[in-house]
Amino acid sequence: MTAEPVFWKRCSTCKKALPFESVYWECNVSTCNRPRTALAFCSVPCWDAHVPTLRHRDAWAEERRSPRREEWERQQREEATRSERAAARAPAGASPASPAGGPAPREVLVIASRLKAYVRARSGMNTSDAVLDVLSDKLRALCDEAVRRARLAGRQTVLERDF
Repeated sequence: MTAEPVFWKRCSTCKKALPFESVYWECNVSTCNRPRTALAFCSVPCWDAHVPTLRHRDAWAEERRSPRREEWERQQREEATRSERAAARAPAGASPASPAGGPAPREVLVIASRLKAYVRARSGMNTSDAVLDVLSDKLRALCDEAVRRARLAGRQTVLERDF
């Protein structure tokens, strides 16, 4: 049993509640609007406060309207359904449980700036941010296999030879 949400989101700067069906401000910079980040601001001054922190060169605030409660709840249900389907499709061992029994964290495992610098130095090419998630998934698979090998060897430590 979950409590019904009272507001849509909180302001990314001052943490004031942003109600459903209300005006809010969004940064025009794409990195501020990704699903993971999704910054929302209650006012232009709150938006303006984040600009120096993220060092935007050319940015502006765009006025938006928050969704109706029903729309937001539907989006949340669809997202949960998609996550469940993805988990069901994942190969066995793709997302092992942590020692505490919960799922392993799904964070980026590489340092973006170093990866991008390496690719640029080797090829002169740029690297998309989407590469980080794919590469992290590949690293997780390699680590899962190394953990399996360490367990087969009866060790509690993953060694370089397990890779």
